[in-house]
Amino acid sequence: MSQPHYYEVKADWKNGRKGLLSSPVLNETIECATPPEFPKGEPGIWSPEHLFAAAISSCYLSTFLAIAENFKLDFQSFSCNTICKLELVEGKFQISEAEITPELVLADPEKDCKKALKVLEKSKAACLVTNSMKTAVTLKNPFN
Repeated sequence: MSQPHYYEVKADWKNGRKGLLSSPVLNETIECATPPEFPKGEPGIWSPEHLFAAAISSCYLSTFLAIAENFKLDFQSFSCNTICKLELVEGKFQISEAEITPELVLADPEKDCKKALKVLEKSKAACLVTNSMKTAVTLKNPFN
């Protein structure tokens, strides 16, 4: 496997501080197996790579919800999508990149756009999972 592969996990805000994890290529939730790119891998079941991305998404989600509450950010919906790139680096497989794409609908975009961007950036800076990784993590601006 010399080609990079991408694993995508989405965290959707449900209510309060709750969210749901999903992936467009998986049918199960949480069940884990070796991914199909590896020998004896199982298609259609959550893999460690998906769970790695899920850890980023769910941590970013919960961090965002806490910081948004502290900032009294008025929003109607929030979700974030994380895509991780798995590749062979110096003879070892590793997640080399992770990109978080938040989707945020504000109650009053004109009034709260700057505050929302500050909350999104603070959420990335405070996220336990991303602070614990060596993978480069980028955050896309949801308002561009």
